[in-house]
Amino acid sequence: MARRDYFYDPEAPKPNSIRPATAVALFDSNSNILLLRRKDNDKWTMPGGTLDYGESLTDCAVREVHEETGLQIRITGLIGTYSDPHILIAYSDGEVRQEFTLVYAAEIEAGELKIDDESKEFRWIPLAASLELPLAESQKRRLRDVLECQKEPRTFLR
Repeated sequence: MARRDYFYDPEAPKPNSIRPATAVALFDSNSNILLLRRKDNDKWTMPGGTLDYGESLTDCAVREVHEETGLQIRITGLIGTYSDPHILIAYSDGEVRQEFTLVYAAEIEAGELKIDDESKEFRWIPLAASLELPLAESQKRRLRDVLECQKEPRTFLR
């Protein structure tokens, strides 16, 4: 299924869905962030995904990272909440989802990195350099907040 991201676009379709989701800022021992290149839009993103029934948001973050990367993680903090009604994702099946994402910080506990079939590649990259990759505008906003959080820890509410 293909997707298109909209960021304050007056031509964006109207949303018809909202699903809580998580994303995770995960760093290696050299302070490089892990990003995945999605197959559905060919853009880079932090690992994460949508909440399933019967799980908490932190459980969702842990599960999604494990599914997408094979890594077992431990959540260490909340970087921000993102629920801007002007940030939308339109999928080829007709769903138009309004942003509703919590971004967490986490540490790797175990596992060997192996991406799933939603991604085409992964990259450990310096956080500042990650902003030069092809990213949805919503991802750029989140990565800038991760960068700011490294300088001065705080939680972003957007």
